[in-house]
Amino acid sequence: MTQKFGVIIIGDEILSGKRADKHLPKTIELLGARGLQLSYADYVGDDPERITATLARAFAAARDHGDVVFSCGGIGATPDDYTRQCAARALGVELALHPEAKALIRDRMHDVAREQGLPYEPDREDNIHRLNMGTFPLGASIIPNPYNKIPGFFCSAGSSQAASAQAGGVYFVPGFPVMAWPMIEWVLDTHYGHLHQLQAYSEKSVIVMGSMEATLTPLMIELEARHPGVKVFSLPSVDHPQYGRHIELGVKGAPAEVNAAYPALLAGLHVFNVKLGPELVR
Repeated sequence: MTQKFGVIIIGDEILSGKRADKHLPKTIELLGARGLQLSYADYVGDDPERITATLARAFAAARDHGDVVFSCGGIGATPDDYTRQCAARALGVELALHPEAKALIRDRMHDVAREQGLPYEPDREDNIHRLNMGTFPLGASIIPNPYNKIPGFFCSAGSSQAASAQAGGVYFVPGFPVMAWPMIEWVLDTHYGHLHQLQAYSEKSVIVMGSMEATLTPLMIELEARHPGVKVFSLPSVDHPQYGRHIELGVKGAPAEVNAAYPALLAGLHVFNVKLGPELVR
């Protein structure tokens, strides 16, 4: 089974434009560095019903297809942080204070008190409230946070145990990039190192001028039929500063399959009265 990777980005501040999302391009970069590729992304505001529905789909994809989904944001303990509760609701389980998360959060509070030259008061009301950041759906396991020790968590839709590499899973990290990105890297290297480079990906394309997509569609269909391991893509542009109106036509997939299909693409273009521009390799 080929595992797919997805990302969910949660927060009103993204949808309102108060903050620009950085998680999507960074996740693509982190996956690409390991020979992996992002298959889909969802953006969700701070709406508990929508978050729950989105997470339910993610858990189903992890259970049924082995998908690996990263969820960024909303795992704090303020009134507008709903992700932990929605994850539990989507799984049909209760929230509970994770013992390892409890220890890490208390350790962090102790560090802060020491840095500020104050006594450590674990039973102070605000410190007790901070433990809510360690309440996760029953059966969850932690994702270590190298920035401030406050962990994320992951869980499987298929059982009450931690997600296995074979079953896929949903991995919850904070919205802060400085925390989220190393945590995503930890997941990829710790749980999915066996997939690195096994799904190596490449693209080869050529700039086609003087043609319409409808004219090239039969060639695209023929190529995908002859080379089922690749996807043929067409990216039209009407006002490119260098090429003007053109189509970038190419194939993408595993390198060996792309290398076999791309010459067939070029050969197929020769029957059309079109001008070919630069060839691109990614």
